[in-house]
Amino acid sequence: MTPARIAELRQETVSMFYHGFDNYMNVAFPEDELRPVSCVPLTRDQQNPRNVELNDVLGNYSLTLIDSLSTLAIIASAPPDREGTGTKALRDFQDGTAALVLQYGDGTSSTSGKGLRARGFDVDSKVQVFETVIRGVGGLLSAHLFAAGELPIDRYKPRSEWSSSIKKLPKGEIPAITWPNGFRYNGQLLRLALDLAQRLLPAFYTHTGMPYPRVNLRHGIPFYLNSPLNHDPDSEDSTEDGAPEITETCSAGAGSLVLEFTVLSRLTGDPRFEQLAKRAFWAVWDRRSSIGLLGAGVDAESGKWIGPYSGIGAGIDSFFEYALKTHILLSGHELPNITIPFEEPPDSWLDPNTIYNPLTAEENSPDAFLAAWNEAHAAIKRHVYSGIHHPHYVNVHLSTGSPQAYWIDSLGAYYPGLLTLAGEVEEAIETNLLYTALWTRYAALPERWSVRDGHVEGGLGWWPGRPEFIESNYHLYRATGDPWYLHVGEMVLKDIKRRCWTECGWAGLQDVRTGEKSDRMESFFLGETAKYLYLLFDPEHPLNSLDAAYVFTTEGHPLLIPREKLPAIIRRKAGGAKEVQPRHEIRARATCPAPQPPLPFSISTTAARPDIFHASSLVGLHHIPNTHVVEGAIYEKSQSNNEWISDSQILSNYTYYPWTLPDYLMPSNGTSNALPLGQTFTIEFPTNAPAATPSGHSNFMAFGPHGLVRLNEGILVKSLSGLRLGMVYESPSPFRALDGPLHETWRVWNIANIALGRDEQVFIPREIIGELNDPSFTRMRDPVMLDIVLQLEHDPQLNQNSSGNVEELYPDEDVLENSPGLAFDNSIANPGLASEYKTMLTSLLRHVKSALRDPAATLLPEPEIPQTYPSIKIPAIMPTGMGAAPIVDVADSPDPSEGPRTDHLSWKTIYFAGDACSKTPDEAPRKHEVIVILRGGCTFYDKLANIPSYSPSPVSLKLVIIIDHQSGEEDDGFPTGAGSGLFRPLLDRPQVTPSGLIRQNPISMVMVAGGKEVEELLRRSRSLLALATSSLSLVVATLLIQPKSPSTKTNNNIQRYQSYHNLSLPLTLEPILFAALVAIAIAMATNTLPLFLTRLLRPFSTSTSLHLAATDAAAVNVPEGAKKATIAAGCFWGVEHMFRKEFKSKGLYDARVGYIGGDTASPSYRSVCSGTTGHAEALQVFYDPSKVTYSQLLQFFYKMHDPTTANRQGPDAGSQYRSAIFYHDEEQEKVAREVTEKVNEKWWGGKVVTQILPAGQWWDAEDYHQKYLEPGNNPGGYECPSHFLRSFPPLE
Repeated sequence: MTPARIAELRQETVSMFYHGFDNYMNVAFPEDELRPVSCVPLTRDQQNPRNVELNDVLGNYSLTLIDSLSTLAIIASAPPDREGTGTKALRDFQDGTAALVLQYGDGTSSTSGKGLRARGFDVDSKVQVFETVIRGVGGLLSAHLFAAGELPIDRYKPRSEWSSSIKKLPKGEIPAITWPNGFRYNGQLLRLALDLAQRLLPAFYTHTGMPYPRVNLRHGIPFYLNSPLNHDPDSEDSTEDGAPEITETCSAGAGSLVLEFTVLSRLTGDPRFEQLAKRAFWAVWDRRSSIGLLGAGVDAESGKWIGPYSGIGAGIDSFFEYALKTHILLSGHELPNITIPFEEPPDSWLDPNTIYNPLTAEENSPDAFLAAWNEAHAAIKRHVYSGIHHPHYVNVHLSTGSPQAYWIDSLGAYYPGLLTLAGEVEEAIETNLLYTALWTRYAALPERWSVRDGHVEGGLGWWPGRPEFIESNYHLYRATGDPWYLHVGEMVLKDIKRRCWTECGWAGLQDVRTGEKSDRMESFFLGETAKYLYLLFDPEHPLNSLDAAYVFTTEGHPLLIPREKLPAIIRRKAGGAKEVQPRHEIRARATCPAPQPPLPFSISTTAARPDIFHASSLVGLHHIPNTHVVEGAIYEKSQSNNEWISDSQILSNYTYYPWTLPDYLMPSNGTSNALPLGQTFTIEFPTNAPAATPSGHSNFMAFGPHGLVRLNEGILVKSLSGLRLGMVYESPSPFRALDGPLHETWRVWNIANIALGRDEQVFIPREIIGELNDPSFTRMRDPVMLDIVLQLEHDPQLNQNSSGNVEELYPDEDVLENSPGLAFDNSIANPGLASEYKTMLTSLLRHVKSALRDPAATLLPEPEIPQTYPSIKIPAIMPTGMGAAPIVDVADSPDPSEGPRTDHLSWKTIYFAGDACSKTPDEAPRKHEVIVILRGGCTFYDKLANIPSYSPSPVSLKLVIIIDHQSGEEDDGFPTGAGSGLFRPLLDRPQVTPSGLIRQNPISMVMVAGGKEVEELLRRSRSLLALATSSLSLVVATLLIQPKSPSTKTNNNIQRYQSYHNLSLPLTLEPILFAALVAIAIAMATNTLPLFLTRLLRPFSTSTSLHLAATDAAAVNVPEGAKKATIAAGCFWGVEHMFRKEFKSKGLYDARVGYIGGDTASPSYRSVCSGTTGHAEALQVFYDPSKVTYSQLLQFFYKMHDPTTANRQGPDAGSQYRSAIFYHDEEQEKVAREVTEKVNEKWWGGKVVTQILPAGQWWDAEDYHQKYLEPGNNPGGYECPSHFLRSFPPLE
């Protein structure tokens, strides 16, 4: 693109900005925003205070002007032109500042602090903390930095009126600068930012450190009655009528305040804001899941996640942004002042920091924020990133990483720009291509788009002028210099001008598909979208070459910390150290890559990428007409149909993507890589016998006919009969082998149609594998890893137990004090929380004792109980090289998870040889089955060479165990307990005896980690055994995997055998947990389960004593004349929730979930889920026919689920999830068939498979299923992904 064309686009962007800004100032100022269609101001919704979509943002403080000041300051550096763009923008910036001060005062307590509208921001507006910080505080701070000369403006050299007689300026004041308009700027914007931020401080009085989502700028937070700030919860001053105030915030809202508040603290010397924002950031980060993911919603009072979804978009987006940008902002600066260097009047001084422990030096350091970003990015790349078809990011489960929803949102378009700042340019380029293709298709970005279905998701098709996409293109252009991004910016600019222009400004799009406009010009359109477009087309702007640690906030306001204005560093003793750097190593990029040079005879490296059309294919651009004809196209008549066609339709190298790309940027011989579609296959086990009812130690749900149980680590399979395993091929593999990265792997990605997270494991108990009798499957031994099973002697105090009485085993409750597995976090804000957990466990032990206590008196002799010994497993690794010998073949040991045993394991004699760097005694290998050697001092080869020769016998040496002094922490890409922290010892020469002769019987050797702790366990061992890891090997005799080799036998390691009891708990806790599980089983059978355990187990606990009798609709308390309707549409939780929500005030009396259509009496939830009873999960609705008709209910029924899938709704598969209408009379049958016929034709394309059946016996579901998704009844935060309203035209 030529410089002249870039200048034209820059001027078009300036004109676009001024069309919106001038109309706002002339029509809407001093109100917050402009309605560009109706040409009137947009203000807060005073009639509906709970209209948070509007009132959260519009605070009645001239928001659009505040958001636009930094854009004016940036345009003020425009290159000289005939229009005088730069001079005009600087004048408008200074006039806008003066106009703002006239309305709200200068931020002082004097008479000049009172403006026409308010003194500062003393307005009765309840606003969202996050939006007020990023738009209001951030906009004022950025404008101040430009006004004070800290951020550059060409041709603006501020001269301050500094007097040597002035020794100290008041807080927030700088030496005055006189502007041409007569205004004397002395820090008014900074003081107004301080005034606004101080009004937000009450929101930070929480128990979690995360701020409440909303605050009233005048009254504070009287509506949050549980806040420590509200000492009188009975007071009703300034409270609002109606439902209690919502305490739900989001990760982005709570954790994205650090940039603005840090700069405010550093400029004013007031440390409160920086410390509060950082504490809120760490409060969110500390709640990340075990796999490093953050949820979107979180409760500011309880700190609990709301909903299970995690991704990169809405609700989470700017948290990641602020992790990296805070590192940039703080780099090169000293740690902050964490004391109060001045005193404030008591009536105006609020400091929520006083209710928390001070942050540590590490939590204040820039490196800690960089570490958080690196870990967050690693978790996103591992669990959220998908390379199928074209790289994109899906939504996954917070705890497991299993895919939950396949849509992307327009807010996520910021992420490529953030990756660019982090140096991850390749990932940024490939993921940005998808958003470019999406913009190309819709000439805007829809709010949410389904990657799976290829269309706008759930009717969310609006584009309010968001800046994230153009922001990423700006950063990518700065990093690569590729003209591709200039052309993308040109496309965006043209589409905005074509679709969003109104006489009074720029409107958002209510629907990108139809072009319908919304009557609102969001403040960020001028504050961000126009700003990034301008900077893209002004490559020589001083900000683009500024050598300083400046950043753009999430609202697009540039900020930095001036070095010469740093306050004195005053330190106080900080709290205890707190680890914020993750333990495991994160492979982070340390440098930014240099831009790739263009290919010969080409200009754009992006246009020449071999995967450029993958994103186009994913979005489906080749299936839609070309509506973006290149300007100047030559039109010709087609000889075949006599119609006009453009040259873009006849050029051989024509590309759909992007439409504005000139032909000279496209390589004439360009080729495309094959689409990276996932290669999958399915393993289906034969059906041998009906699946048994799952049982065991899990507190999680058992689902499906295969007896699958969800554990913390993955899925436990209780039966292989009829089981289907979906495998996906991944190359390169996201996992690592012990000797380096894996080139390729087959991974289990779903089991029984249940999607698995990348690190979720499939647990198959040994007895199931052992009984498998199928010619296609065999058990194999792992040639690298094995487990050392140790049978341990009891501690002396435990060996005295003779009766097995729990009270004798633990004579007092102090056993909890010394248990290493019970560690309470002293940093919890609520000091009583740890003691509460301890009390709960103590109560559990009491319950165990009372449940298992023997009768008070007995005259019968107690039978002698044989002594048992517990077992544990330690992962070990075998050596490699010429000297490596195979493990001696022995029978498998009993499974340690089966509990203590009385009989010995195979090997009972152990010799401890130290480091074995000198010859060991002759009797060591002859009379001992195991020799234990410490690593170090000499080579592995020398250690084995110092073992004397011996003749094999039943009592002679079988195994040498080398103990590594390292702890053996797991590496990335490995499950816990896999032993990935080990490395394979190298024996590069054949084994020899001490005399140098080749050993006739090489010694088997393994290495374990753990140092002295493992050595102590070995010394306590009564016996041991080397248990080779088992796996299943599948013989493939079809074209399934290798089409060119039909007879090839491929061994696939489906799942390394692991015991489902692999909890990695300290040995001393296992008896407690075992006794606790026994107590729970007894308590459940006798209905004496403690309340807190009832909450933990609900709704997955079932009992044979809980069968329900049949219920009749007449038993429901509804008025006379009520009608009932019965429908089935998949999981009844979501069906009930949506019907209650839709018809709550439209004639719904009541609704019940239950079971219908089966052939067994008194079905339970578990039996219905097995798919063997014939019942469907259903909803019975009782309604007022005068307010809502049966036809309306059925139309809603067909909108809220998918009636085209037989026996399935989304991830829920089985006959219990079928779509059905159960009619209660002939009239209902007639209406049901009429409605079904219409929706089948007009809505669902003739694919409806819904059954229409007479209603039979109805059975109410268990009580815990009723209103399950209502607030307070859903502790796990489950959301039904299958049920949502589709957008259909009305039926005639």
